[in-house]
Amino acid sequence: MQNQAVVNWLLLLLLGLIWGSSFLAVELALTGFGPITIAAIRISIAAVVLGTISFKMGHGLPPTGTVEGRKIWRHAFGMALFTNAVPFSLLSWAQINVSSGYAGITMAVVPLLVLPLSHFFIPGERLSRQKTLGFLIGFIGVVVLIGPAQILQSGGGDIENIARITCVLASCCYAIGSIITRLAPNGPQMAFSSAALLIATVLLVPVALVVEGVPAMPNQTALFGVLYLGVFPTALATVILVYVIKAAGPPFMSLVNYQVPVWAVVIGMVILNETLPGQFVWALVLILIGLGISQARIWRSRP
Repeated sequence: MQNQAVVNWLLLLLLGLIWGSSFLAVELALTGFGPITIAAIRISIAAVVLGTISFKMGHGLPPTGTVEGRKIWRHAFGMALFTNAVPFSLLSWAQINVSSGYAGITMAVVPLLVLPLSHFFIPGERLSRQKTLGFLIGFIGVVVLIGPAQILQSGGGDIENIARITCVLASCCYAIGSIITRLAPNGPQMAFSSAALLIATVLLVPVALVVEGVPAMPNQTALFGVLYLGVFPTALATVILVYVIKAAGPPFMSLVNYQVPVWAVVIGMVILNETLPGQFVWALVLILIGLGISQARIWRSRP
């Protein structure tokens, strides 16, 4: 049990770094690809990589001839939508209009949303007074992050304000995807992940072709960005994501969102020379305080 806890924490730290760097990779990919195309390519690459590994390991894809197998495919469909296709597309589009650091900060919203969802859908994950307090404080941070005063002043039509809301919507998708993954029947994790990515590929590639067309030959920067996204934040991260959720549950997995915004901000400032308004910094502080309060029991109970 002690060794398993150590493994969970190490994987959580690695996942935070990988996801934190993904916002930089999206910025690079946007220099040569459209946002939906970026999402489609990274998912396709990950589907090929994980599918190949899964078949090499003898897992293949989940069966379709059994009730349990069909249930796994239904959960894989939910993961494909809410963990891959929709949030990847939303974030890629949003980063045309907001900084990578801002997009990274919004990922801290995920564990706040996991709290009420777990209360209703995960046995034993009750929304206590402590968690509710943390949720409310974090929610105030979300309000500050979106900037409702600016949105109301512009009538909600400013493209940057819409992009901010889009980032938060992507976080909502990740929270829902986390619950769906947790509720999936037990089975080979590689097969489940491969199925989800395969479904996401089938769903998103036609949309990308219809909306953005066949991409032209990209520059090296864009090509590197999209290849990195496919191999690391999508393929490798999907395996780690499913493993940690199965081993430790969505609330523990949601702790990765303490790291993601920090890595995204640091990488954006150092490499992309981004600057963040004080409003965003205060929003992040409020969100992290809320998370700290809501997750205090988890921190005490896990080595």
